[in-house]
Amino acid sequence: MQQELKIYNTLSREKEVFTPISAPYVGMYVCGPTVYSDVHLGNCRTFTAFDIMYRYLLHSGYKVRYVRNITDVGHLVGDADEGEDKIGKKAKLENLEPMEIAQRYTTDFHRVMEKLNNLPPSIEPSATGHILEQIELVQTLLEKGLAYEINGSVYFDVRKYNEGNDYGKLSGRVLDELMAGAGTRELDGQEEKRDSIDFALWKKASPEHIMRWDSPWGVGFPGWHLECSVMSNKYLGKTFDIHGGGMDLKFPHHECEIAQGTAANGQDPVKYWMHTNMLTINGQRMGKSVGNAVLPNELFTGSHDLLDQAYSPMTLRFFMLQTHYRSTMDLSNEALKAASKGYLKLMNGLRTAQKLTYVEEEGVEINEKAAKQVESIVNGIYRGMNDDLNTAVAIAGLFNLLKKINSVHLGQLKPAELGKELFDKMINTLQVFTTEVLGLKEEKPSGFEKMLGLVLKEYKVAKEAKDYGKVDEIRANCKELGIAIKDMKDKIDWAYDEQI
Repeated sequence: MQQELKIYNTLSREKEVFTPISAPYVGMYVCGPTVYSDVHLGNCRTFTAFDIMYRYLLHSGYKVRYVRNITDVGHLVGDADEGEDKIGKKAKLENLEPMEIAQRYTTDFHRVMEKLNNLPPSIEPSATGHILEQIELVQTLLEKGLAYEINGSVYFDVRKYNEGNDYGKLSGRVLDELMAGAGTRELDGQEEKRDSIDFALWKKASPEHIMRWDSPWGVGFPGWHLECSVMSNKYLGKTFDIHGGGMDLKFPHHECEIAQGTAANGQDPVKYWMHTNMLTINGQRMGKSVGNAVLPNELFTGSHDLLDQAYSPMTLRFFMLQTHYRSTMDLSNEALKAASKGYLKLMNGLRTAQKLTYVEEEGVEINEKAAKQVESIVNGIYRGMNDDLNTAVAIAGLFNLLKKINSVHLGQLKPAELGKELFDKMINTLQVFTTEVLGLKEEKPSGFEKMLGLVLKEYKVAKEAKDYGKVDEIRANCKELGIAIKDMKDKIDWAYDEQI
């Protein structure tokens, strides 16, 4: 069932009702990682936010083509117009082929995404796999008079483009101010540009530059901004629905993409621009220079000095979903511990819901008050997601739904008081939103249920024998492992210990 989804469009600076371009699918492009270093937590937040977008569009009945690129060439320092390609630089330092570096970090990136339960994209193209198409786009821009070649390098003519367009409309920058600001900088290679704000489409390779390709302008390599324009156009068309990334990419990267796409095709390349906000740690911006950068695997193992303990991938995912994607998210031990508790509570609720079955009872009438409450909660979950993917509101709704499910589990509310249709809707909403939309899953080792079954059997024997020392020992050992033993009226059960 397709929902009336409103999303904040960075371009219009307003929430807009999502109306897809007429196509067999919704086209979504997200700027992927630059594979010369480890994926960081800020990346994790961005890719998880767009994983939620992907999941919710699928849940809402849309066909989606999700493209996420791999940047394995052309990402230099500053404005991507000077310096040394970072993959090539690392390859020299480690005496490896550049593609060995790219493959290593691409593999690591995929491992982290898998741990976070992010779905793979429909297509994951790489910059090096589309060199010919990038050369073709440069030629097109040259033919249209919106680019110029100097000494084997090709630059985009921003001033010429701005005569009939608005360079800066995404980021809110004013061209005259950009020109004045850029003019004060002294960067290697900037003197050959007509204007300092112009950006590289193709750069002539220096003799020591490893990653290089033949082109009509000589041996060189593509500029950073070029790859996304080429790959999004190839796989999603001249204009597509959604382009996403971190807010740090708004300028210059996404601004340049708009300029390239509009200049080449005469139309805006993207209908909806979406950007995630930054991640801080203990109130400070995270970064290597200040010594507070935490990598995902450091979080999962607890090996960073700023961490009190290890936090699981699903704890991190739950933590990220508690904050709206456009808001700043602050990482701290206190926040992560609270997220762990909330995640385990939701997993316990999911286990409870999966055990419940509808029982028809004669003489039991519909409890109108409870039924209206359940309907209101379910509708509220959808309202949260439809309001610019507000996962925090959706999670709050799921916890309210858990209260009703626990009432049924404890016998305080009979399934028949809701009616079969609403009872099924309540259970299904919890299950589908938790696992399919929010992408949360139980983190259990192989054979967990069988091993725990043996422990509970031993616990039952000790309890029946009134060996309370053994009972207490088993309970304590289980608690250390994050498991709480539950003595029910008719059986012995377990739950994740939410107090760890």
